[in-house]
Amino acid sequence: MSGAAPLFGGIEAGGTKFVLTVSHDHAQPLATHTIATTSPEATLAAAADWLGRHAPLSALGIATFGPADLDLRSPTWGRITATPKPGWSDCDMAGYFAAQFGVPIGFDTDVNAAALAEYAADDSRPDVLAYITVGTGVGGGLVVNGKTVHGAAHPEMGHIYPRRATDDQQFPGICPFHGDCLEGLASGPAIAARWGAELSALAADHAAHESVAGYLAQLCHSLAAINAAQVIVLGGGVMQTPGLLQRIVQQAERLDGAYLPGRRPQSIG
Repeated sequence: MSGAAPLFGGIEAGGTKFVLTVSHDHAQPLATHTIATTSPEATLAAAADWLGRHAPLSALGIATFGPADLDLRSPTWGRITATPKPGWSDCDMAGYFAAQFGVPIGFDTDVNAAALAEYAADDSRPDVLAYITVGTGVGGGLVVNGKTVHGAAHPEMGHIYPRRATDDQQFPGICPFHGDCLEGLASGPAIAARWGAELSALAADHAAHESVAGYLAQLCHSLAAINAAQVIVLGGGVMQTPGLLQRIVQQAERLDGAYLPGRRPQSIG
């Protein structure tokens, strides 16, 4: 319609569900819809069908589970790469929707998109903001000077190797690639494998709380030390555990030893 405001589409592509939206701006969605993540063929077709009902779109943004190829110079840009999710490796997600709608496509990881959203919501506009999700896996996104960080790939904060807790030396970790990397020790499935329950179901004085907080505090300290992060936001299912955030803040402060400048770790939230 002549003179109408541009209409933008958005897809949050998760391993369990796709959340779809259309909006004239980022602040107020006009409509949203959720579909189950099944096969690539069925899921992408269902997403395109719903978005098509609101066409014409001016552009489409996709925030996807990974790993994903974010390099615009790469012939496989816009694809899911070697994911353990059956059937989704080498899925050309960006190419599919570009062919469907013929509009510009924005393509990034779900955690980078979350980091960008947190940046947009922060009136202080920090130079460096990190977002960490702790749930089925551990992932992180990084925004520097208003832009998400891409390089050889995208940040893989969950796959650093933390210093092991003194009372947690025997558990081998569950990461199929690295064993006892951060994801292998502090993700929801790792906690269940190590202690037989979700963290929130364990007694408040259970050793698991301090161990998990210690591993995540090491990541926060590393982000502050390496990237000079001013704001670190933690989300995901594991972070809903009562008291966990406070434990992370306390342990990050101990690790720092009053050395690093800035608002860390009080900015963790």
